[in-house]
Amino acid sequence: MTHDVAVIPGDGIGPEVIDAVRPLLEDAAREYDFELTFTDFDWGTEHYLEHGEMMPDDGTDEIADHDAILLGAVGHPDVPDHVTLRGLMLPIRKTFDQYICKRPSVLFDGVESPLRGYDSGDIDLVVYRENTEGEYADVGGREHRGFDNEVAIQSAVFTRTGVERIVRAAFEEAEERDGKLTNVTKSNAQAYGMVLWDDVFDEVSEEYPDVETERLLVDAASMDFIRRPDEFDVVVASNLFGDILTDIGAIISGSMGLAPSANINPSDDVPSMFEPVHGSAPDIVGQGVANPLATVLSGSMLLDDLGESAAADALWRAVAEQLADDSAPRTPDLGGDAGTLDVVADLRDRL
Repeated sequence: MTHDVAVIPGDGIGPEVIDAVRPLLEDAAREYDFELTFTDFDWGTEHYLEHGEMMPDDGTDEIADHDAILLGAVGHPDVPDHVTLRGLMLPIRKTFDQYICKRPSVLFDGVESPLRGYDSGDIDLVVYRENTEGEYADVGGREHRGFDNEVAIQSAVFTRTGVERIVRAAFEEAEERDGKLTNVTKSNAQAYGMVLWDDVFDEVSEEYPDVETERLLVDAASMDFIRRPDEFDVVVASNLFGDILTDIGAIISGSMGLAPSANINPSDDVPSMFEPVHGSAPDIVGQGVANPLATVLSGSMLLDDLGESAAADALWRAVAEQLADDSAPRTPDLGGDAGTLDVVADLRDRL
């Protein structure tokens, strides 16, 4: 079987990490008897600086027929972040209705958490973040620009359909894992959208009597990600809150360079998109020291989504074995002095 993957290397360290990891994904395909074809799209801030847009107007049409999308990184010090996000990532997520943002946080054997007293496996959680509406909905505007009475209005949008489908997906994941689901909102202060979210969560929970549920306000959840991360299993949260919590989850697991991400539409009609959580890291561009493991783990999630679970497991296992090996190469963010290509070469040997 052949899977067609659209590749958007993006900005900063994105292209160099994607270039390094692609041969490893091809190795996995050969080892497990399928084929990957890659089509590159040179979209991002360089494209913006030349053409005034992050991608062409018909960009999503160009990638719609692919089986998956692999994204490197987006962001440039000369372009405001709201331009890069709204010009590329958000349109792809919304056009293909990738309403599930799935982000695991795992403390691997051989990796040290900045938190005291946590060993490998103590932190193993996954956040289900609503990915197409909520606080990132493009609803609002600015008026009286440049005057003392300038006003900006930013509205969050919560629909019953949008909340119910992400909550249900999180319950399904909790049933497959340890049977615990934490619902994170801020319904004490946001009495409309967040209360609707809580109401829907309670309604859906009745269909999953074997799943233990917990409700936390986002400020308490942020504190508890630091205070008791080992007690979390599956977490479901809105677009903004899920975004913040997953950055915390990444760093308490050892490094942003270990954090994968999947933007998923469960149907087979449109592609899902896979990307490392880390940014474009302009401070280390061209030095060859970017950690490729978040992209490798994102590639594992991509293969799993394509139905190639054996290859996906093998990639994930190779990363786990490498991190557990004291003699294996490590990039500087993990305390080593190895380069990107050294890490990938070692993974290819293990695979």
